[in-house]
Amino acid sequence: MPKDKLQVGLILDEWSVEAWKYRLIECIQRSNCAEVSLVVLNDFGPRGRAPSERQTAGADAAHGSSPSFLGRFWDSAERFLVGRPGHLPNALERLDAHRLLDGTRTLTIHPTVQQSYSRVDEVDLASLRNCRVDVLIRLCRQDLRGSLAQAVRHGVWSLRVGDARHAEAGVPGRMEVLGSSPVIASVLEAQIGDAEEPLVLRESYSSTNIHSLQDNASAVLWKSLHFIPRALSELHRLGEEAFWVRIMGQNPSSPVPHSERVSASTDIARVGLLWKKFMEALVRKWNARFHFDQWFLLYDLSSAVSTDFARFKYILPPKDRFWADPFVVSRDDKFYVFFEELLYAENKGRISVLEIDKDGNVGTPTTILETPYHLSYPFVFEFGNDLYMIPESKQNKTIELYKCTAFPYKWEFQKNLMAGCMATDATLLQWQGRWWMFVSQVETEGASTWDELFLYFSDNPLSTDWTPHAQNPVVSDVRSARPAGRLFEQDGRLFRPSQNSSGHYGYGFNICEIVKLTETEYEETVVEQIEPSWNTNIVSTHTFNYVDGLTIIDGQLRRRQ
Repeated sequence: MPKDKLQVGLILDEWSVEAWKYRLIECIQRSNCAEVSLVVLNDFGPRGRAPSERQTAGADAAHGSSPSFLGRFWDSAERFLVGRPGHLPNALERLDAHRLLDGTRTLTIHPTVQQSYSRVDEVDLASLRNCRVDVLIRLCRQDLRGSLAQAVRHGVWSLRVGDARHAEAGVPGRMEVLGSSPVIASVLEAQIGDAEEPLVLRESYSSTNIHSLQDNASAVLWKSLHFIPRALSELHRLGEEAFWVRIMGQNPSSPVPHSERVSASTDIARVGLLWKKFMEALVRKWNARFHFDQWFLLYDLSSAVSTDFARFKYILPPKDRFWADPFVVSRDDKFYVFFEELLYAENKGRISVLEIDKDGNVGTPTTILETPYHLSYPFVFEFGNDLYMIPESKQNKTIELYKCTAFPYKWEFQKNLMAGCMATDATLLQWQGRWWMFVSQVETEGASTWDELFLYFSDNPLSTDWTPHAQNPVVSDVRSARPAGRLFEQDGRLFRPSQNSSGHYGYGFNICEIVKLTETEYEETVVEQIEPSWNTNIVSTHTFNYVDGLTIIDGQLRRRQ
């Protein structure tokens, strides 16, 4: 017998909501596990009459700019440095949610503004209890106090982006952008009953976009909005007791994360932060004037996996292109390295191959696969005596399968393993009678493909029927989510290379040990972190592969123009 849907209430300041909240409401309304049955509208005017103007001075003062001349000057400087319009879909754009919620029961409450929070009185709390919702999601601007969490069965859920100590900062993640923090935290918290501290339901880290307040906030919000539908789905699937047992079990060892704390509470502090941003911009322009960053390949021949990267030999491309994402096939005493080749003039990746013999002699690259859209990350694998490739084709919203018909130069398209998806770097593994697909994926356009790892399984790697893992995404952390190469087994232990894109894309990579892999459970731990520290001119490294005596990685080299 199907379970009843969870009844969800939303706390709004008004019907006009930010685009990420609009998308969240859509996700809940379309789900099979929950529905919005109540809208709680904040009315900061006196009880008993409709105010002509919402009295949110307390909230606006916390988020607004300094009225002083100096404050206005620094506001202008901030807008110039990081406040210009972004390139991503704007998650902060205002949309009318009334159409989505037409016919939904509405309850108006009258919070009292008290500095940085608002208090809900007992009259409104009693009305809320009578509405009998299961979860109340706070999508309003102000922190609401009182016994609000006690009036709802599963408490009040709130999404926080950035450091809670800087909630007054306005645009989510503003302080992380100004402080050039490498990562920014996003957390789904639940205030339950009379507990003093909220419980963490979901947490994640994203790379801070230090160049744009709008794009930084949008990327994090487009990703993080899905924390709420995921948690609702899990609550519905597991049931109340099992869900909260799991949440309580993870919280003692999972304190609410904060990004690196940065203060800008005074004009003097703002001067320091903005001066730092100005100097960063000057350094970037100086470097761009005389240098460019180019991906290239590095390799070492050794009987075992080599991690002494200072001894690796370089394979440098011409200055009009880059080479990255190397994968290896060993045949006939030669190594065939398949990799992404991108010509800067075209700004579109294609797949090429080059040979390395057992003495380390490197051949000339040959292009083997090119499409009207971008290709990269040519994951190659064998199945049934045939060789296949899954290149990254996110621009086409597909996960494509190619078969080698004349090694190593001729490849023919077979099918889409998945379509209509925004997925990158699909990496397959045959393990314990199953085929597993590890892939970085986003659920809403504008979110970053660096942040979350999704897992699927099937009985056949050529299948178009892949079952999503119950814990998806199995990793939600820009420092270790995205695949960085073929999984490998060593001494009975299973390892997964993963990218670390904190600070900037492809900064480094990790070796993660998978300690639990079943159809319902997944767990991994980072056992080694590799940063581009062996050469001061290498600024990034993000792919690692080892096959039959050849260890190969890629790097991003700062070269003279």
